[in-house]
Amino acid sequence: MSQLRPRSKRGPSGIARHGRLRRSGPWGTVGKIVASIAAVAVISAVSLGAYATFDLVSGSHKSVHLIGEPDQPIPDIGALKGGVNILILASDTRSGEGDGWGSTDDSAGLGNNDVTMLLHLSQDHTNATVVSFPRDLMIPIPSCPTEGGGSSYEQAKGQLNSTLSTGGMPCTVLTIEQLTGIKSIPFAGVIKFNGVVAMSNAIGGVPVCIGGEGIDDPDTSLTLSPGMHSLQGRQATEFLRTRHGVADGSDLGRISNQMVFLSSLVRQIKSAGTLTNPAKVWGLAKAVTANMKLSDQLYNVTTLYQIAMALKDLDLNNVSFVQYPVYTDPDDVNRVIPNEEAASVLFDAIAKDQPITITGGTGSGDQGSIVKNPTPAPTDSSTPSSGSSGSAGTSTSTPTPGSTSGGSVQLPDSIHGQTAATETCSNGAG
Repeated sequence: MSQLRPRSKRGPSGIARHGRLRRSGPWGTVGKIVASIAAVAVISAVSLGAYATFDLVSGSHKSVHLIGEPDQPIPDIGALKGGVNILILASDTRSGEGDGWGSTDDSAGLGNNDVTMLLHLSQDHTNATVVSFPRDLMIPIPSCPTEGGGSSYEQAKGQLNSTLSTGGMPCTVLTIEQLTGIKSIPFAGVIKFNGVVAMSNAIGGVPVCIGGEGIDDPDTSLTLSPGMHSLQGRQATEFLRTRHGVADGSDLGRISNQMVFLSSLVRQIKSAGTLTNPAKVWGLAKAVTANMKLSDQLYNVTTLYQIAMALKDLDLNNVSFVQYPVYTDPDDVNRVIPNEEAASVLFDAIAKDQPITITGGTGSGDQGSIVKNPTPAPTDSSTPSSGSSGSAGTSTSTPTPGSTSGGSVQLPDSIHGQTAATETCSNGAG
């Protein structure tokens, strides 16, 4: 393997637009679709243990052992010091997925992790944070064990979404642990294309607000007029993969758009009583176990049940979705590198198991989604409540990044996202 040039230590000043990337085909990044539902699969389908019997799990994919993972099941997630960390990956592989997703010439075998999301559930089970990492993030990649029994080469600078094909789920977990400084990620799962359709159908549709000029994207054959739409099946998939149909057409804009669906999905699951409906939970559980490969520690009914019970009663204001902060890569404008200063504030809070407050809105410039019916901005110096992103993910005050207010860490305004309570609309490009 040729040596890659190390990343420059001098941070660039511009924020990446991250658009018009070179693709292997029209479904080259459709893995992102799956992760939008995959992260919520942890919220909804992990309640499998509440109603399902062991044979549901035993009939699913064989589990995967993570590097350094203990052989014995974790007896109680409440005993995990510093909270629970779960890495959710979405593979872009076409192997075994049937027709309609493209050729195996585009991606086969393990595939690339075109979506990588870290879910952190606090130890006291009062708040949760989901961090979405860009697929084109250029970072150091450690040496990883390979399926053949050898090891991959350590890379000074490699693309994050190559780690799944390099060394499977354990390699991606190891890479994220190195990147974030979070040394304990005992749970992980990988989901593929067909899981999107199965999950959205099991839920029965997700209400999504389309704003701007609506969506008319020939790349995904998706056309949606401005207004509310209930999305499921193939249409949900097309909505989540659209890039040119929303915002500025960039990949980061698509991540923001996916949060529109993701936050609505969480609200739908809670409002529809999904987690207390045995039939719905069973359908979700079947969809997940048929379409996800889980790590050894997550491949356990008791663990799934405990996580579900911890997640089901979370306040929507305390469920935060954020984008990993980045700069444009000076070596390639179609790639991004870490904004290390901003990222350190986020992951220091996660490592210390502290709630966060989003101050940077839903996206930079025209990359973000549109906040629906924003509430008036506060007139004094008060800040949003713990875990809240305020009316539009912003605050009129200018808090010091990393400062704590009401027990919540104020994130830098270069970190974008929203809470599950914040209702947003797609920034349709027409």
